[in-house]
Amino acid sequence: MTTVSDTIFALSSGRPPAGIAVVRVSGALAREALRLLVGRVPAPRVAVVVMVKNPETSEPIDQGLALWFPGPASATGEDVAELHVHGGRAVVGAILASLGRISGCRLAEPGEFTRRAFDNGKLDLTRVEGLADLIAADTEAQRRQALRQLTGLLGDRAEDWRKTLIEAQALVEASLDFSDEGDVPDDLATPARARAKALREEIAGVLADGGRGERLRDGLTVAIAGPPNVGKSSLLNRIVRREAAIVSPIAGTTRDVVEVHLDLGGWPVTLLDTAGLRDSDDPVEQEGIRRARARAGEADVVLWLVDSTGSEAPAPAEFSAKAWIVGTKADLGGWPLGPAGGGQVATSAKTGEGISALLKALEDAAAGLVGSGEPALVTRARHREMLEETVAALDRALAMNGAGREEIFAEELRLAARALGRLVGRVDVEEVLDAVFRDFCIGK
Repeated sequence: MTTVSDTIFALSSGRPPAGIAVVRVSGALAREALRLLVGRVPAPRVAVVVMVKNPETSEPIDQGLALWFPGPASATGEDVAELHVHGGRAVVGAILASLGRISGCRLAEPGEFTRRAFDNGKLDLTRVEGLADLIAADTEAQRRQALRQLTGLLGDRAEDWRKTLIEAQALVEASLDFSDEGDVPDDLATPARARAKALREEIAGVLADGGRGERLRDGLTVAIAGPPNVGKSSLLNRIVRREAAIVSPIAGTTRDVVEVHLDLGGWPVTLLDTAGLRDSDDPVEQEGIRRARARAGEADVVLWLVDSTGSEAPAPAEFSAKAWIVGTKADLGGWPLGPAGGGQVATSAKTGEGISALLKALEDAAAGLVGSGEPALVTRARHREMLEETVAALDRALAMNGAGREEIFAEELRLAARALGRLVGRVDVEEVLDAVFRDFCIGK
């Protein structure tokens, strides 16, 4: 980010043309910028109709609404002004150009409004990540999970855990620093140890969720695999109802992995069309086959396609445990239509036979993998890493039993609290901040 003392501005709504555009200004000069463009500063948090003008020429730009949010009671914790105007390109361009000519104002960088909210204590890092996930959510399930993070599902819990650790650490340190004082109990390490043990079990229980939160955030991955020319690309195109992959009678047409994202009953699913698996002397096809094996190996489900009118090619042992056998070309005869998942299903990309049953089975699989049980607290690999660090530190602390080990016990409690502080962004997170905020769009 550039100088934090700068006043920043950006279009905070969708790309024009649009019905309405929201231009946001944040920083010490927000009040002055608003006065220059509309001639007045409205009462806080009251929308007023204004004429937005070019400050240099007084030429009208557009009529709209102006709002004023004095800090720290604003989204960023700074003074914030907003203009809600018509969403034409010329209108937005003229307003942004006028703001850019005000000394001390500059266009915001991606995620800079949210970064300032984080720096000013309006959001912790888990809420920031929840906001990013909410913007990127494609399905209802993803939206619900992201909103829970944005409203503090994990962040508030982590703060409670951190306070418990600090209290336990204080008990141990009091027994060390004031052991000669008559009004200090002799054994403060025992209640501290009980708190640490209970907390360790609680966090370990959160981690034992099978990665449901990460699965929901990233979506269920389903690889379509099988020998060449068995109908993998045709099945993909039939499912997504468009020509997403090239279909050809020539074996080996698919060389790279084709990804398509679906919403199945509110659950996110990524469908992968992979190269046909066979022995080949073509180096390009060999690379495609290598990628196909790698992606199928990482997938949650592998739809192993076989020609239902011919002999069945068994799924490779490397991913047979998660393979569903799917027959193709059912319109030409072969297998009878049956249920998918755990058995066999015959499909026809030409007529659509069996496709609904296959999609329903995938929807049920997605719900089972990512939608069962209580809402997931852990939704990112970073969350899991910090909580695993916390549990590891607590394990080391609890192993420090006996006289003379209280100092090490207290230090491990401090390290556990530090890991939770890193989770919410309180300490030592500079290395992750740029990675988090660079994925935001300008205006957020």
